[in-house]
Order: sequence, then C-alpha cells, then structure tokens
Amino acid sequence: MSLRERQRRQVRAEIQHAAFALFAKSGFDEVTTEQIAAAAGISPSTYFRHVRSKEDLLLDPVREGGAGIAALLEGRPDEEPADIALAQAILTRSTALGIEELEQWRAAFATAPHLLDRVALIPPDHRARLVELAAHRMDTDPGTDSGPGLLVHLMLAAAEFGYLRWLRSAQNPSASLPVCVEAAVAAVLDERWRAPR
Repeated sequence: MSLRERQRRQVRAEIQHAAFALFAKSGFDEVTTEQIAAAAGISPSTYFRHVRSKEDLLLDPVREGGAGIAALLEGRPDEEPADIALAQAILTRSTALGIEELEQWRAAFATAPHLLDRVALIPPDHRARLVELAAHRMDTDPGTDSGPGLLVHLMLAAAEFGYLRWLRSAQNPSASLPVCVEAAVAAVLDERWRAPR
C-alpha cells in the first residue's frame, strides 16, 4: 500500500471515528457533515473528498468487512471442505475489529435504525467470487451445479442475520458480534440444513 493510500485510509478512519461518536451522542439525523468535519479536524471540502454521504460512514464497515471474506477464504487450507472454510472465513472477519470500535459503531448505528434495511454484507461481484472459490473447493462447475451458489448465499444470509441481530441488540452489551454471527452460521452448518448427498 502506498503512503498516499495509507494517509487516505487514516483520514477516512478519523472521519468515521468522529462521526460515530457524534451519532451516538446526538443522533444520526441531528449531526451535520460540518460538525463531523470539525470533530475530525478537517475542512468540509476534505470531508467530501473522502465521504460520499453520512449513510456511507455507517454502512461502509459492513461492506468493507464483506470484501475481506473472499481473501480469508482463499487463505483457508485446501483440504478444508467448502462449507467449513467459508464459515471460518466469515467468523474470522467478524472478529477483525476491536470490541471498543465495534461498540462505538453499534451505538452510532442505533441512532439510524432506518439504515438497517440497507445492510448488505457483500456486494454482487464479491458474492460471485465466493461462489467461484466454493465451487473450486467442491470440485464442481458453478454454471451447472447450484450447490456452491446456494452454499454461499445461505452462509452470507446467515452472517447478515447475525450482524443485524447484533446491531439491533444495542441494549444488550453481552451480545457480541462474533457470538451472533457464529450462532447464525452454525445453523447453516447443522446437518439438518444439508441436502442428502
């Protein structure tokens, strides 16, 4: 990663951190972009070079988290079955952020419940890559065998369910993101959900 890219990511992280604190304190709708820029110690023009919308500040961590799942799946041992490898990639990603950072994000998200319906764990191009990777592990063609696509979509739906459950449980600090995601993914891995071979 270039120095310029590292600096860009650092500024973006500072903007997000400032925004999350302001959202949690004052509410998503009450906070202006000018307030976020001031709290991050930057000008409004710098803010708009790094951020398209306030909504993206809350939704991007989910999108970024999903993008990392494919890379984690590629790094899993070759002999691991597709369902186990995908589950482990999802669970590993759910533990990538620190507890304090996650709780700040959840508190900020709690002030914008209307955005919960827009939470999508992973964009279509990354879903397609995951289907390819699962098909490779299953030694099958995803164009003729629906198994890899079904597996990926079920796993991601479970992970999204876990994320949403965690986001909605802001009043219950004992509900951690990894626990919510693991419980949802485990239901997909349960033998009762598998088609007969």
